[in-house]
Amino acid sequence: MTSRQRLTAGQRARLAANLANGSTLFGVAVAAAARTRLRRGPRGMLIASGYRWRLPVAGAFTLGNVVLCRCTAERLLDRPQLLRHEEQHCTQYAWCLGLPFIPLYLLAAGWSVLRTGNPGTGNVFERRAGLAAGGYPLSGSRAWS
Repeated sequence: MTSRQRLTAGQRARLAANLANGSTLFGVAVAAAARTRLRRGPRGMLIASGYRWRLPVAGAFTLGNVVLCRCTAERLLDRPQLLRHEEQHCTQYAWCLGLPFIPLYLLAAGWSVLRTGNPGTGNVFERRAGLAAGGYPLSGSRAWS
């Protein structure tokens, strides 16, 4: 799939929503501040490769329609399941009206740590994006067990 393919109505709506709510602009600003290489990706996404900041520790994460990754864009494009996972987060930004996604995600990650011992397994956002595709275990042990 190339980055030049026509967008579906849903992908156009997500792109417009994340532009309007400021989350994609925030993603572009973070990508620029982190000195990543920004390029068009598939399905209305932007790929910011070469992310080197310490936080977050994930190999890839999403801000609006911008997928920031530590690897090259080509490497991310060669991992379609991970890219689809990050695309689901783009949609979640639109549903959460943009930047409110960040504190909601952090709350869900904290709740997941308390319940499962890791930030993804019990996190509603990660579960809906696909745990395995995002590199999260499908089950976890309780932190207090």
